Amino acid sequence: MARKNRATKKRAGATVPTAAPARRTAFRENLLSLFSTAVLALFFFAFVAQAFEIPTGSMEDTLLVGDRPFVDRVAFAPRTSWLGPLLPYQEIRSGDLVVFKHPAQPDRIHLVKRVIGRPGDRLRIVNRQLIVNGHLQDEGYKVHKDGRVEDFRDNFPSQAPEAVYPAWREEMPKNVRDGWLVVPPGHYFVMGDNRDNSLDSRYWGFVPRENILGRPWALLWSLDLEPQDFQRTGLDRVAGALKTVATLPLKTRWRRLFRIIHGTQE
Repeated sequence: MARKNRATKKRAGATVPTAAPARRTAFRENLLSLFSTAVLALFFFAFVAQAFEIPTGSMEDTLLVGDRPFVDRVAFAPRTSWLGPLLPYQEIRSGDLVVFKHPAQPDRIHLVKRVIGRPGDRLRIVNRQLIVNGHLQDEGYKVHKDGRVEDFRDNFPSQAPEAVYPAWREEMPKNVRDGWLVVPPGHYFVMGDNRDNSLDSRYWGFVPRENILGRPWALLWSLDLEPQDFQRTGLDRVAGALKTVATLPLKTRWRRLFRIIHGTQE
């Protein structure tokens, strides 16, 4: 009985472990989880997808001013031998939407247009109708919002107006064969869907393959904005941004959120 009492007293006097080490472990695990998530998100936005804004109406009605699409930067990335089997690389096809660096103004923001001609294609526009390699194209995505017909814009290639970049005005005739514009190797001919309001390959020339960064594949957000909203500078731009934030629920095009942007790859 004495031994039992001593054992009981020993257990009663023992130090009970606190919950502090467990809390510290849980905090450390949560912190590591958040850090890992942040790293993955940073990798995703930096190398896989990138969001940017549509500042003009050149791609209406496919993309609207104020749309903010995610750009898939993997699909059209240069293929590598060690990652090639693992990544979903795709060839650029006619009709694909592409995001690229402006070939005539490298310091400009990225542009988005639709691929009309691939390397080796012969194309021309006759009375607003696109013909590629002798075949009339069914372009259900294009729109014409200007009732006037302009020779160069709607009958291409032809005599270049002043709106054409000087370098392209000199280079374009070298790529015309019997009235057809021939796309050279390693280059693409692109146009906006809003054909009457798009400065595209008709005005500044071909897009080199290395300038193509990816393709827009889904809308992250969409705000009801105007082109002039993107032309503001200084305090006027800050004031405009604050106004947009204050009226965000009213400015948001809710029906366009997370909409998939369709091209020929789907």
